[in-house]
Amino acid sequence: MQIRAAVTNGLNEGFSIEEVELQEPGEGEILVEIRAAGICHTDSGAVRGRYPLGFPAVLGHEGAGIVIKTGRGVRKVKPGDHVGLTYGTCGSCEECRHSRPYGCTHMVKINFGGGMRDGTHRLSRNGKKISHFFAQSSFAQYAVVHESSAVLVEDRDIPFSVIAPMGCGVQTGAGIVLNQMKPGFGDSLAVFGCGTVGMSAVMAARIAGCRIIIAVGGNDESLGLARELGATHTINRRTNPRIMDRIKNITGQGCGFAIDTTGVPEFARMALLSAAYSGRTAFAANCEINVNTGRDMANRTVYGVSEGNGIPDLFIPELLRYYREGRYPVDRLIRTYPFEEINKAFTDSLSGKVIKAVLLMPG
Repeated sequence: MQIRAAVTNGLNEGFSIEEVELQEPGEGEILVEIRAAGICHTDSGAVRGRYPLGFPAVLGHEGAGIVIKTGRGVRKVKPGDHVGLTYGTCGSCEECRHSRPYGCTHMVKINFGGGMRDGTHRLSRNGKKISHFFAQSSFAQYAVVHESSAVLVEDRDIPFSVIAPMGCGVQTGAGIVLNQMKPGFGDSLAVFGCGTVGMSAVMAARIAGCRIIIAVGGNDESLGLARELGATHTINRRTNPRIMDRIKNITGQGCGFAIDTTGVPEFARMALLSAAYSGRTAFAANCEINVNTGRDMANRTVYGVSEGNGIPDLFIPELLRYYREGRYPVDRLIRTYPFEEINKAFTDSLSGKVIKAVLLMPG
């Protein structure tokens, strides 16, 4: 079938909306009419050539929409179902078999290798293949995905613009707190960075019952929103250079939990050192830092992060339930754009003008 998709034709190039060919869903696959797609920094990383997918490519990995057709053997969803789309997994490695899809042995190949789960392609232009991304390529009117990447959303009143970001950034930030670190009632937690992942962690910390929630960022507007979403304290890194001293003044001895979402070595190291002697730190973005394993680590625990360590089929519906209850107002992070304004949405996202840009598809 012919569809319209936002195609990235080369390294560091913008998007052009073009007519491309999308094949029918194969065995275990579904055809989804995309209604909304979130923009994430992982997409911008792909544009910069961080992943080996190859160009041209159709990016997008936070899609949401309606199932139109199912391939042979699909049992999870049916036509008409509302779904959110998330990362792809093999379903058969040891990690997947033990209900740890976020640790799938083939995660990189399936999501960043440029093909479908089976290595084939469903997208083409003038007979030449187009690379897929993150097992969905949701910057398009339609997407063919493996059923394992679709999360059924039973509440059809939830806007697709809210469902879409759950697929990556939101579940990552919330999952660090609720699935991975698991702070308890009365604990203290600091979050470095006030983007989608950081704000999602702040809201999750409030749900967890943390007594002290510190948001560290460089934008007064975002820090103000962090306060409204659950932060008890905020620190503007531009006007408060002694961040660790400030955190220790607030907590008394350092945080029980700290999260870096910036990927900036300076702040990642601060996140580690702002944790208390027996504190825990999670790194949600890539960078390298110098650490003295004796002095800096001591009795601290460090976590790597992969999609929030949750099972999407269970965790995303849980977050959507919190949203419906008014406990997880993720819509406060979102600004929507028409599909045709994808380049503007990317620019606004990268500049920090918006926290979570979400594209709305026509129809």
